[in-house]
Amino acid sequence: MSDDARPAVLLVGPVMQEIVAETLAPRFALLTRDALTPQTAPTVAAIAGFGQVPIDADLMASLPALRVVSSFGVGYDAVDVAFAAAHGIVVTNTPDVLNDEVADLAIGLLLATLRRIPQADRFLRAGGWLGGPFPLTATLRGRRAGILGMGRIGKAIARRLEAFGVPVAYHSRRPQPDVANAYYPDPVALAQAVDILMVIVPGGPATRHLVNAQVLAALGKTGVLVNVARGSVVDETALIAALEAGTILGAGLDVFEAEPQVPAALTARDDVVLLPHVGSATHHTRNAMGRLVVDNVVAVLDGGAPLTPVPETPWPVPARGS
Repeated sequence: MSDDARPAVLLVGPVMQEIVAETLAPRFALLTRDALTPQTAPTVAAIAGFGQVPIDADLMASLPALRVVSSFGVGYDAVDVAFAAAHGIVVTNTPDVLNDEVADLAIGLLLATLRRIPQADRFLRAGGWLGGPFPLTATLRGRRAGILGMGRIGKAIARRLEAFGVPVAYHSRRPQPDVANAYYPDPVALAQAVDILMVIVPGGPATRHLVNAQVLAALGKTGVLVNVARGSVVDETALIAALEAGTILGAGLDVFEAEPQVPAALTARDDVVLLPHVGSATHHTRNAMGRLVVDNVVAVLDGGAPLTPVPETPWPVPARGS
């Protein structure tokens, strides 16, 4: 690959081979981390990051010709965006194409938690029905939902909840001018006003443990927590303690603090529904996300504007080194 005169794209994470082969391979040299050498590093003009593999300052600093980091997913907390912004490197993500998929999954996870759908399935398979009916469950009726993070996906979740007849309130960094739902100034105030808390804020230091023991106590004994954001947003130790003490009714979790490691204190419980981070995991949506990753690379390396730059690296970014 070092003899290839074309600009190089560094592939990071579990690459979507078909999309890369169709779009990137015919036009650019392709490198992996183990192929980076003093000779190849200066040829890298783009990073295509698939999955939550860290793309840190040291890596970007070693690539003097780097112009774009194209990240797979809405969240881009695995990328050192501050370094990129300071060095004229645009960072892109894949918003919108997964909004509906994640919102659908969030509603499914909520219903599964309230109506104990996985538990009922296990009950039937184990022959429990032969001995009597499955126990009655909680309901969606008469509940009020709070959305922690009223971005694109949060709004999609709100529309679905409202179609179920569930009133919705929210908290985000600031009130949304196009949202008529009740706004609460902090997560505790929101949790006090609702008995369903849907978490869909970005990850990163600013939101680490935003859902803590105080928020869970405010949610209360009939409360249900659903997290389809990042595992870091919920204090897992506080959540386990709240479940053990009956502080909240239950939880539906698609993400975890140290995934794929999940605490035994959660997997052993019957009042939680646990999923292996599958919010956007359908063929349709993952393909659309992968194509947006490579389309952002192509757009920038062809001299055009990125399709979906993140707010911290608006286009055009300052020249590198300025």
